[in-house]
Amino acid sequence: MIIDFLIDLSPITQALLATLFTWFVTALGAGVVFFFKDVDRRLLDSMLGFAAGIMIAASFWSLLAPAIEISENQGVAGWIPAVIGFLMGGIFLRLVDMVLPHLHPALAKSEPEGIKTNWQRSVLLVLAVTLHNFPEGLAVGVAFGAAAAGIPSATIAGAVALAVGIGLQNFPEGAAVSIPLKREGLSAKKSFMYGQFSGAVEPVAGVLGAAGVYYMRPILPYALAFAAGAMIFVVGEELIPEANSEGNSHLATTGLMLGFAVMMFLDVSLG
Repeated sequence: MIIDFLIDLSPITQALLATLFTWFVTALGAGVVFFFKDVDRRLLDSMLGFAAGIMIAASFWSLLAPAIEISENQGVAGWIPAVIGFLMGGIFLRLVDMVLPHLHPALAKSEPEGIKTNWQRSVLLVLAVTLHNFPEGLAVGVAFGAAAAGIPSATIAGAVALAVGIGLQNFPEGAAVSIPLKREGLSAKKSFMYGQFSGAVEPVAGVLGAAGVYYMRPILPYALAFAAGAMIFVVGEELIPEANSEGNSHLATTGLMLGFAVMMFLDVSLG
C-alpha cells in the first residue's frame, strides 16, 4: 500500500515524506519526557545498541552493497567508489564535529567539543544529535534517488525499508536527547521541543540527497558510500560509546545484534 502510493511521486517528494516519518519517530522518542522523569539506563543502553545495529546493517545492505554493484555495472572496480565515498563520509563528519560546538549526551559533564562558544549546554546537547541525524536523512534521500534513477539493485521497497529502520532507531535517539535536557533543568515541554527538533535536519538532508543523485547520476555510488561512511562515524563516535558509558555493555551488544538482524531482515525481505 505504502509503496504503491510512493511509486507515482517524484524521488524528492518520496524522500521528503520518508524523512518526515523519521522525524516524527524522533518526536515520539522525545515525547517520553512527558511521561517519565527518567528512563532506566539499561533499557536506554539496549535501545542505543539497537540503533547502532540498525545503522551498521543499513550502511552495508542499503548503501555499500548497491554502491559496489552500481560501480561494477558502470565498468569501474566496485571497491573504488565504495572506499573513497565511505572515507569521505567519515572525514566530512569529523571535520564538522571539530568545528560545530556540541556536547554529547553521554559526556554531558565534560567540556563541549568544537569551537569555543557561550551557547547554553542545552543547545550544545541538541546540536550533537542534530549533527549526527544529518547522515541518516541523507542515506534515506540517496536511497530514493537511486531507486528513481533506475538502478536494478536500488528499489523503492528497499528505500522504504531503510526509512523504517532509521525511524526505529530514531526513537531511542529522541529520548536520549530530551531526558538529559530535563535533567539539565529544562521543563518537559522545552525538553520535548529541543529533542524533536534534533530530527528536523533529516528532511532537509533527505531532499538534498535525493535531488543530488537523481540529477547527477554519476555520483550515485560515491553518494551511497558517503552516507554509509557518515553513519558508521556516528555509530563509532556517538552510539556505541554512549551505550557503553554506564557499564551495560552486554545489554548494548545484545541490542546491537538485534538491531542488525532487524535491519537485515527489512532490507533483504523488502528490498
